[in-house]
Amino acid sequence: MATVDLLSAGARTRSRRTPSEFDGRGPLASPATRPFRYRRATAAGDLLTGAVALVVTAVLSRSRLDVAVAVGAMAVAWPLVLTAKTGRADRLFGVRNTYLDVLRALAAVVAVLAVAGALFSIPVLGTAFLVAAAILAGGSIAVRLAVRRKLRRLRALGRATRRTLLVGPASGVAAALDRFAQDGEHPLSVVAACVEDDGTEPPSSVPVVGTVVRGLPGHDDALRDEEIVHAVRLAAQRVRARTVCVTPGSEFTGDRLRALSWMLGDIGIDLVTDLGLSDVAPHRMGLGSMGSSVLLHVKQVRPTGLRLAAKVATDRVLAALILLLLSPLLLAIGVAVKVTDPGPAIYRQVRVGRDGLFFTMLKFRTMYVDADQRRAELLDSADGDGPMFKMRHDPRITRIGRLLRKYSLDELPQLVNVLRGEMSLVGPRPALPEEVATYDGTARRRLAAIPGMTGLWQVSGRSNLTWSETVRLDLRYVDNWSYGDDLQLLRRTAKAVVRSTGAY
Repeated sequence: MATVDLLSAGARTRSRRTPSEFDGRGPLASPATRPFRYRRATAAGDLLTGAVALVVTAVLSRSRLDVAVAVGAMAVAWPLVLTAKTGRADRLFGVRNTYLDVLRALAAVVAVLAVAGALFSIPVLGTAFLVAAAILAGGSIAVRLAVRRKLRRLRALGRATRRTLLVGPASGVAAALDRFAQDGEHPLSVVAACVEDDGTEPPSSVPVVGTVVRGLPGHDDALRDEEIVHAVRLAAQRVRARTVCVTPGSEFTGDRLRALSWMLGDIGIDLVTDLGLSDVAPHRMGLGSMGSSVLLHVKQVRPTGLRLAAKVATDRVLAALILLLLSPLLLAIGVAVKVTDPGPAIYRQVRVGRDGLFFTMLKFRTMYVDADQRRAELLDSADGDGPMFKMRHDPRITRIGRLLRKYSLDELPQLVNVLRGEMSLVGPRPALPEEVATYDGTARRRLAAIPGMTGLWQVSGRSNLTWSETVRLDLRYVDNWSYGDDLQLLRRTAKAVVRSTGAY
């Protein structure tokens, strides 16, 4: 008969772990802290924004009392409208789209105000209205950005997190811990695990406070459901968890998962499930239903149609402007390379582009002219892993080449590749043919996008990254592409270049 070995597992755990570990001081956990009141902070900011808009409206509409009252009513109602429009922020993960939520609220307020102005013959669409609308929208967006930045900083320090119990087979718990560890911002602080015995050794990084023995043939399913749901409840209460996360491969599916949600909901504990998906951005996920089933739709976001046209147009226009503005600098660098070392100023190298097509990539030459011939003798001294050749102190690099590489100035000629359509400003790192020849099916997915001058790999460590980390970041970009992310990566690139992190 199947049993739930909760107490004996707990005893074994106590014998090898200190009490402090149950307070959330494990590798992925943090001490108990006061929760961060996201909604309260944004509501307070919206009230302040509305008050500022009200004062400005009163000053600008002194000659028209009716206009002042109408626009002032908009400022007063603004916090209430925003609460109604954006008050459904997830308790664990916050809101998805800051700008869209605020703009939707503004559209609703403007529509009501325009109708009211038409009914009562009040010319509301004037200077006072435009200024008030700008203050309300801009102020609320700034408030949310500031609050989200504060929340990210707290979570990076292990604060403002929710104590979480992982539930699932030992292998599923270990895999979930690995996926959670890849992100520096942890909304969930894993304090313990309740493991379903699948014959795998439980992970040592968190305390195991319960073990569920998997069912045997002929056992009463209804009784077993009650037993294991109660076991998870006891484990969660023991470590004072505020969230229970069910990992892939768990026995908690269907009606059993629903029963667990009922029991945890009755005692104020949230339930989340880890689907095992990695690096899928929220904007790609959609929830739906069919019959009594809840379905998750993972959308494809490869740029096509208007989105591809917008990306290409942005690339070409910005590349042309940058080339025009930096032409004196480019000329000076070319002369410096030519004068300090014999050989061409521009280095041409065959790289692999989108869908495996070859192209010639341009760079300022940073190595001696015989660098390619000397590469074979340096393979044993490479610092990197995988097919990429990386060497922190490469003897083939010239003196001026080190300076150019430090600030990524050697890559500026690639703007010409962008103008030709062979590269993009943002995309995966362009690979060498010999590197692509060693790719497995996962790494080959990098070729689904146009290679870029910068990308997640450059703002996340560049040459300091391992091969697996580089592939993971490139695939995250390819799979989750959005136009807004491209603009954000361009902004982050400027900081990474100034700091010269990982450049060699």
